[in-house]
Amino acid sequence: MNKSLYALVLSSLMIALGVVLPYLTASNPQLGSVFLLMHIPALFAGLILGPKYGFLVGVVTPLLRSLIAGMPPLFPQALVMSFEIAGYGFFAGLIKQLLPKKDLSVLIALVAAMILGRAVYGLAAWIFYPLAGLNFTLKIFLTAAFVTGLPGITIQLVLIPLLYFGLKRTQALDGLENV
Repeated sequence: MNKSLYALVLSSLMIALGVVLPYLTASNPQLGSVFLLMHIPALFAGLILGPKYGFLVGVVTPLLRSLIAGMPPLFPQALVMSFEIAGYGFFAGLIKQLLPKKDLSVLIALVAAMILGRAVYGLAAWIFYPLAGLNFTLKIFLTAAFVTGLPGITIQLVLIPLLYFGLKRTQALDGLENV
């Protein structure tokens, strides 16, 4: 199969996962900002498919989920999340591409993408939240980015490498990375 077509199909699967996974916390919408389930597919797409597809998954997922499920609200939350999650996918793929092909590069790319994606979130929220009449301060940013989401960050740091190395061991990722 054509690698680009395969990457597009996998990207579509990641977008679908990003739309569906938050339903696990739908009974309590506040849990979405704790477990960060929508972030996982974009980070994973960036690592296995590269920055272009990671970015694509990150941009589309929150907007599509907002249009389908009404959550998160399109403006400003889904818009801000679109920037943030696109940052995760893009930076995960870019940093992994730039590092030597070692197992540790996956973890370094993941952590760096999580930090840089949160910086993108802060910038986007700083721009769009006041336009929507919402208050956004450094304290709100730090709490939302690093305190509230700590369980989700932990899930990402455990689950994504497990999935990545499990698929790598089965050779399912051979010839696919950075399409």
